[in-house]
Amino acid sequence: MESEVRELLVEGLKDAYSAEKQALRCMQKAVKMASAPALREGIQLHIEQTQVQIERVEQAMEQLEAKPGRKVCEAMRGLVEEAQHEIEQQDEKGPILDLVIVAGMQRIEHYEIAAYGTNVALAKALGEKEIAELLAETLEEEKQTDLKLTEVTQKAIMPEALAGEQEEGDGRRGGGRSGGRRKAA
Repeated sequence: MESEVRELLVEGLKDAYSAEKQALRCMQKAVKMASAPALREGIQLHIEQTQVQIERVEQAMEQLEAKPGRKVCEAMRGLVEEAQHEIEQQDEKGPILDLVIVAGMQRIEHYEIAAYGTNVALAKALGEKEIAELLAETLEEEKQTDLKLTEVTQKAIMPEALAGEQEEGDGRRGGGRSGGRRKAA
């Protein structure tokens, strides 16, 4: 049974490798679309972290004598496609688009937290202490990124989005929505 558990870990690492690569490309696009300085800075920081996280996954696979191969993380593909679709539905940059970006990024972070949590548990069960530590470091970074996204939303983006709605509502035009209206489907 240990060989099957080891194979689960290898497949989990291949999946994580693909997920990180896809998330990286998504963040590289999102950072260009974000308007809140704190959000742009946070995305840029996580882009840099993600590059290190990819290296950690490569190290873990090397220790298991495995290679990433051509595996595609279908869950991440779906999350990225959904995030990109929602971003494309926005007409202009601003706090509403920033909220859409954060929502997509947090879905991605939550998936990564779940995946790394599982991989850490598998590595520990196999006695792969070094691999477990590498992956646990990434897991903690993903959790911190999720918390920072929430903080930026609460402190910077949401107040601006709601203030924009108030200003429009006070002027009695457009039904009280801030810039970034959705395109008609």
